[in-house]
Amino acid sequence: MNTFLYGILDIITEAHTYILSLNDAYEANFTDKELHFIVIGIIGMLMVLMIHPLFSFLAHRDHILVITWIYVFTLVLLMTFAIEIGQKFTHSGVMDFNDIVFGIWGFMLMFLIFAIIRSIVLGIVHFIQDHFL
Repeated sequence: MNTFLYGILDIITEAHTYILSLNDAYEANFTDKELHFIVIGIIGMLMVLMIHPLFSFLAHRDHILVITWIYVFTLVLLMTFAIEIGQKFTHSGVMDFNDIVFGIWGFMLMFLIFAIIRSIVLGIVHFIQDHFL
């Protein structure tokens, strides 16, 4: 887990250093706060431009449950990382990448069970409506 997190930190550090070098090279003189404002704003908008068409496509085809799954999966991923990082800093547990993996697999299995039960119930409802109503 530490290796994984340090790998992510290395990537972020390299990107940060590169952006600072651009700031210095072009004498933009942006403050750290202004750079965060610009960079995170741009990253966020790039994500919107990529995700919005996908969600629009799914919504127009009545795949709202898929949108819900993507949203909740993202939250579960963030939550499991936050829990493990919190355990590292508070010493309330052991930070372990496998805990993240098992937590995510738990969500995915329970969602699969939910989706199967939901499909069966909807199938029965449609069968009854088509044949008896």
